[in-house]
Amino acid sequence: MNIYEIHDIAGLIRGNSYVGRGIVIGKSADGTKACAAYFIMGRSANSRNRVFAEKDGAVFTEPFDASKVVDPSLIIYAAVRPWENRLVVTNGNQTDTVVEGLAAGKSFSEALAGRAFEPDAPNYTPRISGMLTFENGDFSYEMSILKSVDAEGSACARFTFAYPSAAGLGHFLHTYVCDGSPIPTFQGEPERVAIPNDIDAFTDSLWDALDPDNKISLYVRYTNLAAGTSETRLINKNR
Repeated sequence: MNIYEIHDIAGLIRGNSYVGRGIVIGKSADGTKACAAYFIMGRSANSRNRVFAEKDGAVFTEPFDASKVVDPSLIIYAAVRPWENRLVVTNGNQTDTVVEGLAAGKSFSEALAGRAFEPDAPNYTPRISGMLTFENGDFSYEMSILKSVDAEGSACARFTFAYPSAAGLGHFLHTYVCDGSPIPTFQGEPERVAIPNDIDAFTDSLWDALDPDNKISLYVRYTNLAAGTSETRLINKNR
């Protein structure tokens, strides 16, 4: 087993009907760009009734048909927010928790200390989060997963991973291993994946690999480290 193997993200996802929500952070193969991506999937009508919308550099989940929303508490949130020299991406309203914590002088992990997995028994969906910190023409990043320690949701296990950026390498963190009842939560460290130079190649590969019935939306952002400018791609199944 090669622990340093870098996987094609499409190969990790294709054929898996439900990996849930996923975050990818890494650096392009030529070392010039930072990549941040977030996708959502859904099995219920309420979950599938969503789209991504980009506003002022932030990304929000919004209802596709507002008249059909049943419970917005866990499905409508800011998924991506920039703050000073950081970019925060999460699978829930803890995006705002992290940004508010940063503004109060807290670290990424300190900001998340008051949060836990989602209260959606029996799945107890993990909260996954990531943050890129840009500095001196480069960046580093952190990823976090908060998940239940047992099938009863009795307590929260907290894992934070910190990475220097390395050309061609990214890390992929997702909420579930696969479909199930209850759905098995992600295990182990974020998976090592390749980050190509071309944003369209990466976006197309990821979107095409996601299960066609359960995928909902995908957002990809590439930031030029020298110029500080970003280009984005946003795909909504419902639009």
